[in-house]
Amino acid sequence: MASNKDGDPSLGYLTRKDIEVKLPRPTRVKNKTPAPIQITAEQILREARERQEADIRPPKQKITDSTELGDYRLRKRKEFEDLIRRVRWNISVWIKYAQWEESQKDFNRARSVWERALEVDYRNHTLWLKYAEVEMKNKFINHARNVWDRAVTLLPRVDQLWYKYIHMEEMLGNVAGARQIFERWMGWMPDQQGWLSYIKFELRYNEVERARGMFERFVQCHPKVSAWIRYAKFEMKNGEVARARNVYEMAVQKLADDEEAEMLFVAFAEFEERCKETERARCIYKFALDHIPKGRAEDLYRKFVAFEKQYGDKEGIEDAIVGKRRFQYEDEVRKNPLNYDAWFDYIRLEESVTNKGRIREVYERAIANVPPAQEKRYWQRYIYLWINYALYEELDAEDVERTQEVYRECLNLIPHEKFSFAKIWLLAAQFEIRQLNLNGARQVLGNAIGKAPKDKIFKKYIEIEMQLGNIDRCRKLYEKYLEWSPENCYAWSKYAELERSLSETERARSIFELAIAQPALDMPELLWKEYQSDPFCSSAARTSWIDFFEFPLPIFHIRSCGVCIAGNLLFAHKLSSGAVVSVVRFPLVVVYSLMEGMWTCAYRTLFLETVAYIDFEISEGEYDRTRELYERLLDRTKHLKVWISCAKFEASAMEEQKLCIQNARRVFEKALNYFRMSAPELKEERAMLLDEWLDMERSFGQLGDVSLVEPKLPKKLKKRTQIASEDGLAGYEEYIDYVFPEEAHAHNLKILEKAREWKRQRLASGADD
Repeated sequence: MASNKDGDPSLGYLTRKDIEVKLPRPTRVKNKTPAPIQITAEQILREARERQEADIRPPKQKITDSTELGDYRLRKRKEFEDLIRRVRWNISVWIKYAQWEESQKDFNRARSVWERALEVDYRNHTLWLKYAEVEMKNKFINHARNVWDRAVTLLPRVDQLWYKYIHMEEMLGNVAGARQIFERWMGWMPDQQGWLSYIKFELRYNEVERARGMFERFVQCHPKVSAWIRYAKFEMKNGEVARARNVYEMAVQKLADDEEAEMLFVAFAEFEERCKETERARCIYKFALDHIPKGRAEDLYRKFVAFEKQYGDKEGIEDAIVGKRRFQYEDEVRKNPLNYDAWFDYIRLEESVTNKGRIREVYERAIANVPPAQEKRYWQRYIYLWINYALYEELDAEDVERTQEVYRECLNLIPHEKFSFAKIWLLAAQFEIRQLNLNGARQVLGNAIGKAPKDKIFKKYIEIEMQLGNIDRCRKLYEKYLEWSPENCYAWSKYAELERSLSETERARSIFELAIAQPALDMPELLWKEYQSDPFCSSAARTSWIDFFEFPLPIFHIRSCGVCIAGNLLFAHKLSSGAVVSVVRFPLVVVYSLMEGMWTCAYRTLFLETVAYIDFEISEGEYDRTRELYERLLDRTKHLKVWISCAKFEASAMEEQKLCIQNARRVFEKALNYFRMSAPELKEERAMLLDEWLDMERSFGQLGDVSLVEPKLPKKLKKRTQIASEDGLAGYEEYIDYVFPEEAHAHNLKILEKAREWKRQRLASGADD
């Protein structure tokens, strides 16, 4: 057997191995076929119960004289004492011992056992409870008081001891003694339940003033929302409405910033609602919604909406609903401050309420959430917060200084060395123009060109100066534009167009020569030739129409001897007094009709179609120069459109018609020879060239000769090719192939050659046989 050191005291110093029950291993059932006689589980249980043997119980002993009683008591005491010596820390043994002595009516011995047990573990409040209950049960009141007094002195934080002690005194009718015990307990500042028990005790004896005093001490000890609400409900229950309101007001002053303030405000508002003070309740709700963080005011919003639906008018209900939506947006932006779409919705909601202070607050909070990474894709949504803020200050708030400050702060915030936004620069400049501050607009655009030059900025700046008639400034801007982006064909063509509009033909021609001499160009076809047939439908032409002004300013007040810029339009006047003019806009021409005594000024904007070098020479009637340009262009590229354009030019040149037709046919022949000899794989382009030639011959009428083209037209064949994929063949794809006459003749010759070869092989094999 194992030694006592290894044994467990709770198991009588036996080890786990000694008390382990080893059950026999279940035998494996080999025959799993059902037995011929089946029995139920109920029958098995019934048979097991019937076969159980009766429990062996010790015989009852009857004590007949005092000697046997003394022996019995001696034997039991010895058993208890031996057991205590073994397991002295086991409190249940002490309790059984004391209760046995009590059953023998030997109370002195019982008290001795209880006292010995308390010496072992006086912190066990169960011992004190059972000790006092024994004294009370046997009506030893003074002994019980002594026990309770010692218990609450040693364990003042065990509430059950206080409750039992007070309950005993109250059952004895000793109200003063119970109150004294409560006062001793309150000195230890127990939890809320202890204070409420004292208050209920006073109320049971109709001591309302004492209960009120206890509530005041209670809220001082536990300054929590629930304590103040209980205090207010107590006053309300006693009919003291003014006192209850005063309690709520003191609670709001002390706990307005508490985490549970929402509960306090809801209770205060409901109190005023029960008192029929709806305006007071509404003010309390609004005050609470302004001071409580939106994340903790969900129940408050719901209560407020229900209150407005019950007592409010249409406007009040709408305000409540707006407040609820405001709470939802606050929750969204609190969870993700970089969710700019939520900020846009929140701002739109505030703008619908038209509260300037709140709108500006939301804008400031929104723009404070700067994207963490300096990459343009993260700033593209954020920058519209600034744009909307500036537009709000200008259009709705009509605060010019704040608008300028918004634009200035936004431009200072953007990291222009990494990326920039042309839209912001242009909006800031247009704002200055609307304030008739032309120098400010020029300064903004000049800073934009210096810090972050962009195509849009150059185009808009040049457009403004063009409308003002500052040609020298336009030339300087075009020079800066081309220094920054010499490969930009659009800038070269616009610069040449400007000089052409000023009848500076040689300057325009020089600009075109410089442009085509550049080593790299982004869209060289813009410089050589414009291929759109309809100038009003081309993408470049569509951008040339006058840009309508972004903001609705239909009426302007004219001051004497001044110049007014409306959007991108210009007009002047000669008046000694003010006049009101209504602006009418049309594409290309804008006319301002003034009343009698004024003079009319019409400013025709330049049509900004893409002026190509070749088109420029054609418009000047320089056909030899145009042919030279086409030759230079064909030296650089053999594109199909270039050949077709050259042929159309020759056909439409203002010379003798027959000569024009011959020149056009010569161009088509050269193009056809190029595609046949140098680029035979471009079959589709070659077929398109022949179609254009055929259409041109038909357009010549009687002078045309369709028979020159028709023999050269290809045949269209529909063919199939295999589509390869990673897994193998994926199927077939149909395509159109073109077979030209010379290719068909060559194919026939190949077939004849193979037939002759086959015949020679047959003859040779026959001779061998």
